[in-house]
Amino acid sequence: MAAAQITSLSFSAQPIMFHSSLPVAGNGGPRGRPNAFFCPWAPVICHGRREATPHALSDDCDFQDLLSVQHQEALTSVQALFLQHPKSSRGMMTIVDHLKHLCIDQYFQDEIGNVVDSCMDLIRSDNLLDVTLSMRLMREGGYHVSADGVLQKFANGNGDFSLAHSQDIRGLLSLHDVSQLNMGEASLYKAKEYSRKHLRSTLNYLEPNLARYVKQSLDHPYHVSLMQFKARHHLSYLQSLPTRNTAIEKLAVAEFQINKLQHQREMQEVNRWWMDLGLAKEIPAARDQVVKWYMWPMTILEGYSFSKYRIAITKIISMVYIVDDIFDLVATQEELSLFNEAIIMWNLEAVDSLPSYMISCYKALYNITNDIADMSMKEHGLNSINHLKKAWATLFDGFMIEAKWLSGNHVPAREDYLRNGIITSGAPLLFMHLLFMLGHDITEENNDHMSRIISCPA
Repeated sequence: MAAAQITSLSFSAQPIMFHSSLPVAGNGGPRGRPNAFFCPWAPVICHGRREATPHALSDDCDFQDLLSVQHQEALTSVQALFLQHPKSSRGMMTIVDHLKHLCIDQYFQDEIGNVVDSCMDLIRSDNLLDVTLSMRLMREGGYHVSADGVLQKFANGNGDFSLAHSQDIRGLLSLHDVSQLNMGEASLYKAKEYSRKHLRSTLNYLEPNLARYVKQSLDHPYHVSLMQFKARHHLSYLQSLPTRNTAIEKLAVAEFQINKLQHQREMQEVNRWWMDLGLAKEIPAARDQVVKWYMWPMTILEGYSFSKYRIAITKIISMVYIVDDIFDLVATQEELSLFNEAIIMWNLEAVDSLPSYMISCYKALYNITNDIADMSMKEHGLNSINHLKKAWATLFDGFMIEAKWLSGNHVPAREDYLRNGIITSGAPLLFMHLLFMLGHDITEENNDHMSRIISCPA
């Protein structure tokens, strides 16, 4: 099949040194431009990418059709696994654990819920793996399980973990995983220390594939790492086991390929939008890092159904970076004041007062934000435009404060710097857009509290 010959599209971010003739501030000059300077990174599309010819697009469609068939077949096979084991068995819990580690558990939420509901039978066991895996799955499922009470059975007379379990590799790995769900419990602090100590001590004696997996688990613990990154390592580990579950492996591979193809298409769309926008040419001093901007949405919004949200948030991120660079590298204080006033007005007529290099940026920011507000209204019935406008105005106010500090050579107090830094990080603005796009439990009654809620994780 021609589709099998598809050359994958890959991207890399390489540092690009700026030539001295570029219009970035050197010593300020008569216009009083800021003196800050850095070397932006530019996304580079690696050689070997195929042109988007009709034939190539046809091949891509054929390949996607093939993947969809394989994915559906694998889903059916994995679905059958839930009928082959008792719900309260270790085998069933192990299947759920693999699905979670491979980021394909979203297809089986009802089945997994039934398994988790039955975990109480195994949590009373004396087996370290059974108990810790049951406890982790129950906590992930929303159950309140006392770690101190459950793990007490594995302690010696001094309250420490017994050495009898120091060679149980699978049990130690599971204990290490559940220790990441600590809510201030002394037993889980001890569990983390105990499991890490004994897992490290066995690295030189384990079979190479298992040793590699143990080391990766120690370096990138479950629940505090990017699960999409860890999924590849978990799949490699599964493929090295003597008793392999080919149904789960096939589903994981098909899921990975589908996501990869989808991400490549989204990246192409974002890159096309960015090139058409032309801001990189209009403002050469600003960062040109499309791939980097896409990485965060790609990581936090998993799944095909979130495609348009990933693209929209990437565009918002790009605007945050460009505005930041305009404040830091390009504009004078007078121009920044005009820019700030235009954001408060929130009207395309405001561009008449802006310098030419700001006009395209303002129009892009205005259009993208209004598009997201329209999306929120159509999908969730939420009128979000006033909240989004306010979020942009707050970000601009934060940038104005930093610009005044810079122009006046003022060193702010630590508390002032950190308080303003929360705003200028762009995180509250991104969370605000994301929350309204997803529409999670937002109503007309509670949306006035969104700003305070969002400032907490930011």
